[in-house]
Amino acid sequence: MTISRRAFIRGGAAVTAGVSIPGFLTGLVRAQGSGSRALVILDLLGGNDSLSMLIPYGDPAYYSRRSTIAVPAANVLQVGTDAAGRALGLHPRLTGLSTLFNQGRVAFLQRVGYPNASRSHFLGNDIWGTANPAAPQGAGWIGRYLDTLPAPVDPLKAWCSAGELPRTLVARTVTVPAIPSASSYTYSSPNSGAEALLERATAERMATSAPAGQAHVAFVNASLQAALATLDRVATVTGYVPTITYPATALAQALRTVAGALARRIGTSIFWVQTGGYDNHASQGTNEVTGTYRSLMGTLGDALLAFATDLSNQGLLGDTLVVQFSEFGRRISENGSRGTDHGAAAAILAIGGRVRGGLYGTAPVLTLDPQNPTLENNAGDVRYETDFRSVYARVADQWLGADSVALLGGDFRKPGLDFV
Repeated sequence: MTISRRAFIRGGAAVTAGVSIPGFLTGLVRAQGSGSRALVILDLLGGNDSLSMLIPYGDPAYYSRRSTIAVPAANVLQVGTDAAGRALGLHPRLTGLSTLFNQGRVAFLQRVGYPNASRSHFLGNDIWGTANPAAPQGAGWIGRYLDTLPAPVDPLKAWCSAGELPRTLVARTVTVPAIPSASSYTYSSPNSGAEALLERATAERMATSAPAGQAHVAFVNASLQAALATLDRVATVTGYVPTITYPATALAQALRTVAGALARRIGTSIFWVQTGGYDNHASQGTNEVTGTYRSLMGTLGDALLAFATDLSNQGLLGDTLVVQFSEFGRRISENGSRGTDHGAAAAILAIGGRVRGGLYGTAPVLTLDPQNPTLENNAGDVRYETDFRSVYARVADQWLGADSVALLGGDFRKPGLDFV
């Protein structure tokens, strides 16, 4: 029987119990060579409508093209003007994010994307994951980074709290554990007490054997050793008591787990956190009290504020960087179902104690003109201004201490993109 690394890790190396928490991002990198810094990658799964998150409320075309779902100018949380002098504001339910922005801890990177954007959820995620639109089926950009670290790499260097590894974390030589729930990440045994402890000790002894000439068995044993080595450290996270009360949402609780891992210093420095619900083709509800998008923004803003406040209280925010992305943006004009369809470029954000907060790049002008240089596809989509690999390059060079040119297979460094 052939066992792939991806299938083996998806099974949790036979030590994980069942999962009940929805997929969310929690495991990535504290780089060897970059001290105690942590990177948290936050994926808004489904394709976030960033025009409803960071709103060009001074643009009349925003209202004419979104006659039922536009957020009224009087309701936005103003954040100033961009480099082109265009007024921007946050969705009114993003009060938590507004608080962090006013503290100088949030950078909005506008019109981020790549040429000929894919409108496929799966392909789009693979492109963002590999940082290679031409060959999106290889190892992920963070996975390649992990492969460059000196061996042996700590089994908990990266932590994915989704049930299956995203493309971003797929590596060639490093195993990244998928741990959706710290409390259920335990040695699975039908017995308890002394019998369970004896079974685990036996499994550990078996895993340390090195059968000559049996590479496949050696791989399984090495993966099992790595999984067993993480159990006790992960268990310490379950006892974490935060400095504030987190909201009861899955996203907030995922970030609470990240905070616990950082506070307990278990060795993880890269976290993948994932939250869904952003594929709003109908009934987007940006304004209604019970609207889908309004609820998403409340969940996002409140969770990020709780996370940042908790880390700040413990002196950990300065060494933590959150980078949010989504596989694509949404189309500019609303559809006939009061929703938005798959689009192209979008705004993403970065949060942290060392982030240079503010607005980077320029907002699109939304006039329905095929010659509009900020739009594409007959003015139906936002045209990218910043290649997403330029964002990765900045993170790699300035946060992870890596060589972005080698890591990304090209020089995507962009002058002025100095958000960190």
